[in-house]
Amino acid sequence: MARSTVRPVVRLKSTAGTGVTYVTRKNRLNDPDRLVLRKYDPAAGRHVLFREER
Repeated sequence: MARSTVRPVVRLKSTAGTGVTYVTRKNRLNDPDRLVLRKYDPAAGRHVLFREER
């Protein structure tokens, strides 16, 4: 199957500076801006903001 350009794979990087990343997909039509999610950072031991890398 071909990968859709509407749902690209994006990397989310921790804003805590620990270097932890998550990999997810996003719908480019619904979220054209950079994605920001609050997820658990195991290196920091707490929930922090993760921002989309480009």
